[in-house]
Amino acid sequence: MNQAPRRKWANLAVTGSIAVWAIVVISCTTVTRVVVAPPDIPGATFVGSEDCATCHEDITSRFHTAAHAKLDVKGGNAGAIGCESCHGPGSVHSQSGGGLFTIVNPGRNPETCFECHVDKRGEFALANSHPVMNGDMSCSDCHNPHEGHATTGFGAQMHSASTACLECHTAQRGPYVFEHEATRDGCLVCHSPHGSPNSKMLKARNATLCLQCHFQEQTGNGIFIGGRDHASFLSRGTCWTGGCHEAVHGSHTSSSLRF
Repeated sequence: MNQAPRRKWANLAVTGSIAVWAIVVISCTTVTRVVVAPPDIPGATFVGSEDCATCHEDITSRFHTAAHAKLDVKGGNAGAIGCESCHGPGSVHSQSGGGLFTIVNPGRNPETCFECHVDKRGEFALANSHPVMNGDMSCSDCHNPHEGHATTGFGAQMHSASTACLECHTAQRGPYVFEHEATRDGCLVCHSPHGSPNSKMLKARNATLCLQCHFQEQTGNGIFIGGRDHASFLSRGTCWTGGCHEAVHGSHTSSSLRF
């Protein structure tokens, strides 16, 4: 056999190997994910949101403004978009005249929310999180799934999101004489509200978080942060644990937010 046919068969063998490997990889990493998986209620069938509105008009009348109402779902679940996407099929609930425990109440169980918000299940499993998994809080304490952008405070903007936080964290509400400018952009600048490996649900540990905004420059004369040489302070600890900037949310007495 001359060199040309040999090269041809060698190329075919390599191509075939790559194709088989690609098929194996794809088969292992590609999954069919159901975007919306309505809860199952034994014996119940879907009745449609119009049936729900006969008793719950105060909620359904505003649902068209909700981010959840704008879901674009294709496939077999597309027809179930509406109240029953989260509450489960409503025929038993409707026929019983609104009987308790005949419909799913996501306010009592976050698993319904996790059907779509899969990433939040993982965040709540981190070392520092809001106490949702043990039932002391629910998703609906901060989110309103029935209208607006599903964030209590009527919006997904940072300011509105902070409004939801300050409902419970009143000590951080202010106003302060000396405001930490970061709070103007909202709590989410520094905190991961669902969960974090860091204490106080901070997005980063210690000074690493502060230095995301406060520029640090090392020169021959020292280590400058905020225009001041910090070289002699750094051995004390981090920005707030060192006792230098403890009033990180705001202060009435110190422009450097010391206390």
